Amino acid sequence: MTPAANLLLKSLIGALMVLLIALLSRTRNYYIAGLLPLFPTFALMAHVIVGTERGTAELRATIVFGMWAVLPYLAYLGSLYWLVGRLRLFPALGGALAVWCLAAAVLVLAWNRR
Repeated sequence: MTPAANLLLKSLIGALMVLLIALLSRTRNYYIAGLLPLFPTFALMAHVIVGTERGTAELRATIVFGMWAVLPYLAYLGSLYWLVGRLRLFPALGGALAVWCLAAAVLVLAWNRR
């Protein structure tokens, strides 16, 4: 597959995920839209790329880092849960994104020091 076709395929998969989230958010089971971003679409892509371009040791390190990467997402969800009870939606989302960025930066710094 050419690099352009590979990029196009990844873009289409991302667009499909956004479409599915939008459609699910309008259903009776709207909460499932919160599960769909956790489908490992992008993790699969990352694992294929690292696994084919780098090797098993680097893939295993990427997998372990991915396990730790759940922590910034939990920080985002926890802060958003708290903030939506106190702020309007978009300021709450901005605050939660800032918390995610901070937690992700701490994770990367800690990972690089190991």
